[in-house]
Amino acid sequence: MASRASARASGYRCAECGWTTVKWVGRCGECQTWGSVAEVGVPTIRTTAATSVSQPALRIGQVDVQHATARSTGVNELDRVLGGGLVPGAVVLVAGEPGIGKSTLLLDVAARAARGGQTVLYVSGEESAAQVRMRAERIEAMAASLFLVAETDLATVLGQVEAVQPDLVVVDSVQTIASAQVEGSAGNVSQVREVAASLIQAAKSRGIAVLLVGHVTKDGSIAGPRVLEHLVDVVVQFEGDRHSRLRLVRAVKNRYGPTDEVGCFDLSDVGIVGLADPSGLFLSNRDVSVAGTCVTVTLEGRRPLVAEVQALIAPSNIPSPRRATHGLDSSRVAMVMAVLERRARVPIGGSDAYVSTVGGVRLGEPAADLAVALSVASSVVDAALPPQAVAFGEVGLAGELRPVSGMPRRLAEAARLGFRVAFTPRGVLGSGPVPDRLRVIEVADVAGAVVAALDVPARRGPRG
Repeated sequence: MASRASARASGYRCAECGWTTVKWVGRCGECQTWGSVAEVGVPTIRTTAATSVSQPALRIGQVDVQHATARSTGVNELDRVLGGGLVPGAVVLVAGEPGIGKSTLLLDVAARAARGGQTVLYVSGEESAAQVRMRAERIEAMAASLFLVAETDLATVLGQVEAVQPDLVVVDSVQTIASAQVEGSAGNVSQVREVAASLIQAAKSRGIAVLLVGHVTKDGSIAGPRVLEHLVDVVVQFEGDRHSRLRLVRAVKNRYGPTDEVGCFDLSDVGIVGLADPSGLFLSNRDVSVAGTCVTVTLEGRRPLVAEVQALIAPSNIPSPRRATHGLDSSRVAMVMAVLERRARVPIGGSDAYVSTVGGVRLGEPAADLAVALSVASSVVDAALPPQAVAFGEVGLAGELRPVSGMPRRLAEAARLGFRVAFTPRGVLGSGPVPDRLRVIEVADVAGAVVAALDVPARRGPRG
């Protein structure tokens, strides 16, 4: 009986992500980390008695909406992602790889808010105050109402908040702050949970907007317990190739606005600058058409972006040909190539295939399927697509082309940038207005698209 009672009073928890189990395992079932599961005590379930109500519930029509009015950050691209700006009392988690520009952007936001009349407290847990000031001077982010402190103790940080009485707090980063009341080093599950909960409580009670910088793991997910993403109001993800100046910021979670918007930034030696019109950054700088390339129009939220897909098909010297992708979903590219070979009889099986995007952009929506198929087919037959041509459409396993959302916006963006031909699925011409200078060629399947775009005969694959 005693052994059963002890078994009920104990459990096992992963130190990396907080996953729990009733028995010990060598590898975490959630984050797949080896050796991170340790035994912990399971608290006894207690009941909570009701207490007197200090603030009665209001009718929904009596709630003051002025408390949820967003204030601009001064950075238009970030305001687009946040849904208009920062709401007083909101807690925003900004995550991204090291060196991608998180601290630079938030220091710029802090300086702009300070120049706008707000009191801002910048808490640095990773760098000294002198290092932060040097960056602020380099990006011209000096402001009289911007207070700076280098601190890693949670109690001291909360004391600084009470002493400064700021309107905006920036914490860089949440994994470096630790509480003396919680066991373990900074960054573990218990510490991150306690730090986040304390900062959220201070933000809600004082009406302070809080920006938290978060680390990411090797696979790009936010480090720490998953509950951290549930506690905060907004989760913003930084994306981009470290070897490129382009940075994309998108909201993964947003309680105050949409999650389908994306902000584009240019990271340079003098700071990070928003790009209001990023179209054309993902295209090659050449004057002639080249085999193996195709331009598509992708929708990032409600913003159309023109991007280029490049493919190289080369003979393989090994039994298992290579398949490499960059900026595209590898499984999606493999499916499109299989459909292309099966339905349009494009010989790919014995060749190495390399498919990539230009400029470090990532294309995740199915609208890029047709551009991938045409770029691969163009490389196989060594024939370029018509000049100033774009293509978008979803490819099905039967070889059919399916319409995608936002057709009018895609066509309008292509026409604005000077494209003259668009290969699309059927049904586009009757769905809305088409720009006068753009010729739309509707195709029913991938085999017909290869014939129409490359002007080469293609044999139809077997049905079924």
